[in-house]
Parts: sequence; structure tokens; C-alpha cells
Amino acid sequence: MLIADLFQESFLALSGNKVRSSLTILGIVIGIASVIAMVSIGQGAQGSIESSIQSIGSNLIMVMPGMQRGFGGGASFARGSSQSLTQADADAIQNEITSVRAVASNLSSRYQVTAKGANTNTSVNGVTDAYAGVRNVSIAEGSFIAERHNSNLSKVAVLGPTTRDDLFGAEAASIIGQSIRINKIEFKVIGITESKGGSGFSNQDDIIYIPLTIMQKFLVGAEYLSAVSIEAESAEVMTAVQEQISGLLMARHKIFDPAQADFSILNQSDIVATASSVTNTFTILLASIAGISLIVGGIGIMNMMLTTVTERTREIGLRKAIGATGSDISGQFLTEAVILTLLGGIFGILLGWTVSLIITRFSGLATSVSVSAILLACGVSAAIGLIFGYYPARRASKLNPIEALRFE
Repeated sequence: MLIADLFQESFLALSGNKVRSSLTILGIVIGIASVIAMVSIGQGAQGSIESSIQSIGSNLIMVMPGMQRGFGGGASFARGSSQSLTQADADAIQNEITSVRAVASNLSSRYQVTAKGANTNTSVNGVTDAYAGVRNVSIAEGSFIAERHNSNLSKVAVLGPTTRDDLFGAEAASIIGQSIRINKIEFKVIGITESKGGSGFSNQDDIIYIPLTIMQKFLVGAEYLSAVSIEAESAEVMTAVQEQISGLLMARHKIFDPAQADFSILNQSDIVATASSVTNTFTILLASIAGISLIVGGIGIMNMMLTTVTERTREIGLRKAIGATGSDISGQFLTEAVILTLLGGIFGILLGWTVSLIITRFSGLATSVSVSAILLACGVSAAIGLIFGYYPARRASKLNPIEALRFE
């Protein structure tokens, strides 16, 4: 049988029962669309997380108080719960470690902040003048915390755009020179940072920067630090710098067993790699859940093809009687199954892409439909047609022509 004839016969057979064929295709459409949408959400989340991590600085190494643990370990992220880091540690890193471009100290906590009758609860970050460069903080208006503000104990503040909107309103004109109160202490606003984006506890725009010395003396009443951020000269030296910092701090803190270290060190590459691993697992989980509907759609195809074989038993017997071989019969039924799944795959990809765009448009969650996801969807749909169409096609090819002609 010629290929053109094979496809023509298959299309005629499928169009003979349009409703049943459409419902079978619909099962594949829903399955493929679910996989495309779920994978796009996972890949979009991965891209968003990586972009957010990269935005906090370049060639960044972070030292935090707390027992040494891997990424995600509790004490590593209990910022402020331990008091093992001091400004003297930060100064030692700056002066004694090679291949370090800049070192920035910070001490953070959450406070209720008020201004002109408005109030908000936000993160207040006491920083040094190097912080803006190390942590990639850009100023949209005014200026950032300078060295003189720390040395003169100046009560000044730089606001993130979300905090500015919460305190003064989104439509407010320039608020440089306005006053805010943090823990009943008045601060003068000297700058507004550019938006970095984020949400919830990771919102880098919902923050206030004040001089570190003011934070330590008037708000916290202690000399410890929440973190020390170090910018290495290049990505190639980050591992060596990390090892040097670890050795220096262990010597300063008189610690001889690395397992007993009272600080944690993370570099940006480790965070990105771990976050990517987590989001990849999340994406695979979502795709696997969506893939269940593909299996259901495949079972629907097998059910339809078995029903079709039964209904067309006499036709199969007649074709065999006039010379059609078993491979011709099985080839036709396999072709019908593959056509059903490919049509479902095409419409499923379009629907999945549309759903991804709708999610991005109305939820604000970035999605990313990759070429690999589309190729995977096409391959899976074709495989489902072959796998679930094989048994009905084989059953049709094995029918005895005499018995088939007698079938009522």
C-alpha cells in the first residue's frame, strides 16, 4: 500500500466518526497542554530565581553567623540569631584576604516604620558605604549611605520603592528630605533605590537602608553583624577566597574543628546551582503529574482503536481477501492512532502555550516555553500513538479473513 493511500484511508476512517475521534484527540490535547504549561511554569520559576540571585551582586561570597551547614540548613539562614560575626572580622577579611575587591557589612532586623500617619513593617538594614557596590544596589533618586554617615552617626535612610509607596503613596512626588520614624527614632530620607523586584520575604524593594553604626548603637544595641558580603575579583578565584576566609575566621574565633565553625560561608555559584536543582526537581514533578493525563489519553486511544477494529472486522476480512497483507492492515491502524495523537499534540502545544501566556499576563508569574519542551511534547504524542495503537493494530492484522467476513 502506498504511503499516500495509507494516509488517505486513515483520514477517511477517522472522519467517518468525527465525534469519537474529536473526543479521543481532546484527551491528548489536555495531556500535552498540561505538560507544556507545567514545564513552562517550572522553567519560568527557575529563570526568575536565578535572575533574582544574580541581581544581589556579582562574584559574591556571603559570610553569616551560625553553625556551618549546607544551603537550606536552618542555622545558616537564621540571620541575627547568632552573634559570632563582628566588624573586626569584616575588617580582617578586607585587609588580609587576597583577590578581594570589596567587603560590605550589614546588620538587619524588622521594625515598624511610620511616616505622616502611614506605617509599615519592613526590613531595616544597617550597612556600610561599600554595600551598594557589592550587593548591586542602584540609586534612582538621591544618594546612598556614605562613610561620613557612619562616622558621624547620621540618622539618614535610603528607602526601597515598595517601602516608599507604603509610607508616602505611589503618587507621591520626591520624598528626599522627608522624615520617617523607625522604632520611634527620626530619620531623614536621602535616597530611593531602583526597583529589583521580588515578592514576600524575598522582596528586595521592601527595605530600608541606614548607617550600620546607627543600627548597632540605637536600634539593636549590639556590635554583631547579620552578614558580611565579599566581592571577589573574578569568578575563578571565588573558591580560593572562600577557603582563605574560612581559615582566617577559624583562626580569629579560635576554632580548630571545621565542623564546629560558628559561621557559614556561601558563594553565589553554590546558591544558583542549588536553586536550579530544586526548581528542576519541581519542574519534573509538575510534568510527571501532568503526564498522568497523557497516559489516560493513550488509554482512550487504545479503547477507540479496539472498538474500531471490532466495528470494521468485515472490512478487514474483505481487504485481506483481495490481497492486503497483515502489515498493510496493522500499518493502517497504527497510522490512524499516530494521526490522532499528532493532531492532539499540535493543538495541545498551542493550548499549552496560550495557557502559559495567560498565566504570565494575569498572575505575574513568568513562564518560559522552550523548544525542547515542544519537541518533547511532539515526541511523546507520537510515542503514545505507537505504544497504545500497537495492540489494536496487531489484533487487526491477525484476524482470519474467512472468520472476519462471517462477522456480524
